[in-house]
Amino acid sequence: MPSRRISYDLAESPLAPGEVAIVGAGPGDPGLLTLRALSLLEQADCLVFDRLVSKEVLALANPKARRFYVGKASRCHALTQDETNALLVRLAEEGKRVVRLKGGDPYIFGRGGEEAEELIGHGIHFRVVPGITSAQGCAAYGGFPLTHRDHAQSVTFVTGHCKGDGDLALDWTSLAVPHHTAVFYMGLANAELISRQLQNHGLPADHPVALVERGTTPEQRQVITCLGELVETIAREGLKPPTLIVVGEVVRLADTLAQPAPEEPTFAEGETLELVPERIAL
Repeated sequence: MPSRRISYDLAESPLAPGEVAIVGAGPGDPGLLTLRALSLLEQADCLVFDRLVSKEVLALANPKARRFYVGKASRCHALTQDETNALLVRLAEEGKRVVRLKGGDPYIFGRGGEEAEELIGHGIHFRVVPGITSAQGCAAYGGFPLTHRDHAQSVTFVTGHCKGDGDLALDWTSLAVPHHTAVFYMGLANAELISRQLQNHGLPADHPVALVERGTTPEQRQVITCLGELVETIAREGLKPPTLIVVGEVVRLADTLAQPAPEEPTFAEGETLELVPERIAL
């Protein structure tokens, strides 16, 4: 079968036996994966991955790699974080080349820092590869920027739930300001609290909100609403995790800046696209 060959050149040493790469897989679209992440996926002996890593990204990994699912959802964990940490340590100590694959970016609400600390504590060498986080991907694919000189001079990424299902104690005063974008990750369960607190601290009920479900994937769904109707909208639309909540004036730009759906790649019959690493060495 013919293929188009695109070469890429990475000045990076190969993944060593007993080393762990903590890799951001991006928000779902495999086209948003970095070449560095792709290179490491191709080298992995073991792949440890989360619930939000898309099947299209997983398909790019070394087909011979052993796969370990450690996905987490609210009150439903395949493995606890401590068990995941122990798994990474065990595989590395067995001399495996390990890729820890995380949806979005591993250092933005991805617990990558906790896992890196565990690896350091056991003397295990690791590297971190950033990924496009959900906020960036969902905003771009949803047709609105996160910042804009006329509408938002700052942006804040906020966790929508707390460790151990504790109270969501945030600095609401700093979030409820005009000309600012607040992006809530994992916030559906606390949508009523988010809506109430932002309004109690000064934002009007008609302040715009975007809800982006499964952003950047073929299943992406976006609903534009406002703070006063946030809870009702989530219930009416039946939105499920992963759904990002974006609060801010920039959301109003979605109607004018939205891009048409991308066209299918144009290939001759039977033709495929093949990425060819020319060099992966110092």
